[in-house]
Amino acid sequence: MAKQYYSCIWISDVHLGYKDCKADFLLDFLTNTECDVLYLVGDIIDLWSMKRQFYWQPSHYQVLECIRHKANSGTRVIYIPGNHDDTFRAYVGEAFMNVEVHKSFIHTAKTGKRFLLVHGDDFDSATRYSKLISIIGDNAYDFLLFLNRWHNRVRRLFGSHYWSLASWIKNRIHKAKQAIAAFENAAVHEAKKQGVDGIICGHIHQPDIKKIDGVLYCNDGDWIENCTVLVEDEAGRIELLHWSDIQTSLKVVDLAQPKEVKAA
Repeated sequence: MAKQYYSCIWISDVHLGYKDCKADFLLDFLTNTECDVLYLVGDIIDLWSMKRQFYWQPSHYQVLECIRHKANSGTRVIYIPGNHDDTFRAYVGEAFMNVEVHKSFIHTAKTGKRFLLVHGDDFDSATRYSKLISIIGDNAYDFLLFLNRWHNRVRRLFGSHYWSLASWIKNRIHKAKQAIAAFENAAVHEAKKQGVDGIICGHIHQPDIKKIDGVLYCNDGDWIENCTVLVEDEAGRIELLHWSDIQTSLKVVDLAQPKEVKAA
């Protein structure tokens, strides 16, 4: 099968080394796509989790090998470390294995629109997102993912596709929704401060594309709960994709006419 080509791809919050990482789905996506630029927007490797309990599956290694192969084959790979892989922030301004390490980055889309790229943990101090962990709680969040894991095992037994129970529950916690909205507003404020047209980030495991106060807010989501990725095609459209055992387009915006974000 011919690989799907995109101008740019953004992934974040993969959390390799964590038991709920959906590395198999991500590997399938990376294997079946090509791009000019691959942005790794933080939390690719979960060093925090690995310090507590070492967990590493062959698929986790294969994801890194696939990224390395792309970097060695002409794809420009730009890595913006997050809070869970913040050890790599010591290498900002350097490159290793053809992967560039940046603290942040400005992406210029094909239409000329400029986007600030950051992981997003810098906004914790300006928002109540840091309270999201205490609202849901580390243990409670692990329990959500435990439910999510077993829920999908049962679904597979009945021939159903992957569906994020954890995300569904989280989005029905009122205070969590408030924390996410505060995070989004802080991200938009930073985009305005830097004079760009939009912002692309991760961190909160909440994929979305939306216009907020004239700024295009894009969050590429995660590979723990949602299995989502942002892509830019040759026509200058940015699309939010879900990629698990099924592939679905969730939202798309045409940057040439960015007034409307459409659910695909």
